[in-house]
Amino acid sequence: MERNAQIARKTKETDIQINLNLDGSGKSSIATGIGFFDHMLEGFAKHGFFDLTVKIKGDLQVDGHHSVEDAGIVLGTGIKEALGDKKGIRRYGSCILPMDDALALCAVDLCGRPYFAFDCDFSTERVGELDTQLVREFFYAVSYSGGMNLHIKMLSGINTHHMIEAIFKAFARALDEATGKDERIKDVLSTKGSL
Repeated sequence: MERNAQIARKTKETDIQINLNLDGSGKSSIATGIGFFDHMLEGFAKHGFFDLTVKIKGDLQVDGHHSVEDAGIVLGTGIKEALGDKKGIRRYGSCILPMDDALALCAVDLCGRPYFAFDCDFSTERVGELDTQLVREFFYAVSYSGGMNLHIKMLSGINTHHMIEAIFKAFARALDEATGKDERIKDVLSTKGSL
């Protein structure tokens, strides 16, 4: 059975619809109004083998903050919903991913308890139309709305485009591992009996 979620969120600042299939093939249709953010979400879907549709109408005349942060809230909610009771999943996932000069580390625990650590410094304020400060805001929102322990660390890097892209791809691969099924896990991977 495929693990899917359809999540919508509408406020005075944003109108967002996300469809997510954790057991997909990497297909995506992304329209956020921020080109570089579209590119990052497409990479997330492709490298995590998630099918992902994202449609956002946001107050971009203000800036991209509400659109990016709210996308993180909705994506995290979708991940949590698609996982259901989490029976049989590996729970943990990690990836150290190179992209040219950039080397990003991402580790995920789908434990139900949100915690977020982000150790990345970007040398430029923008990549395309994306404010680089919003990368942290996006992943913070994913972590807390998804109930996951998420650590992201930039081990090295010079080019901000490469650094951010490495982060999104590392997160995709770590999440794919964590959401993956293991036939040895009959219930949930916890001594408490629940995640």
